[in-house]
Amino acid sequence: MVLNTVPLSHTMDATISQILHDSASLKATLAADKAFVDAISSSAALIFETISQTGTVYACGNGGSTCDAMHLVEEMVGRYKRKRRGLKAQHLMDPSVMTCWSNDESFEDVYRRHVEVFCTDRDLLVAISTSGNSKNILKAVDEAKKRGTKVIGLAGKDGGELAKQSDVAITVPSPLTERIQEVHITVVHIWLELLETRYGIAE
Repeated sequence: MVLNTVPLSHTMDATISQILHDSASLKATLAADKAFVDAISSSAALIFETISQTGTVYACGNGGSTCDAMHLVEEMVGRYKRKRRGLKAQHLMDPSVMTCWSNDESFEDVYRRHVEVFCTDRDLLVAISTSGNSKNILKAVDEAKKRGTKVIGLAGKDGGELAKQSDVAITVPSPLTERIQEVHITVVHIWLELLETRYGIAE
């Protein structure tokens, strides 16, 4: 038997460095992509327009994207870096409603039901799916379009159906879910920075 003589700390350091490099490299590539930067700018303007018209920003996702949706909402209702008024935002992941509707009807239909109940033509839905093809997200988007609710899609890979159905789509062209999620949360932070600086919402 041949033993691995490479120190464990060395292999761990290499893995850590590679992950950090890969994450930074993707973001650097996207920073130089004018279409990607323009999509972030356009989506930020859409969020500001919604807020200015006393609309509500709704957000939904699955798994890690659920956390990104909730993070966006808590930073809007609370604050990001600066003292300011709260901004109308709500995620669609209330556990009692989700489990009720998923148990009695369908998990695939749970976000669509929320949109049907809450969203109007003054509102905005931020729909997050790393694949761009999550069925419950697409159903929510379809319902939003029927109700005149604008949609920002945060997607990955080739954007999937979500990118096609969104008013503004931000697609992270990576096959790796973790890299996509890392960019998505950065986009959320960019939105918040722009809201509090460029759009003058902070005090």
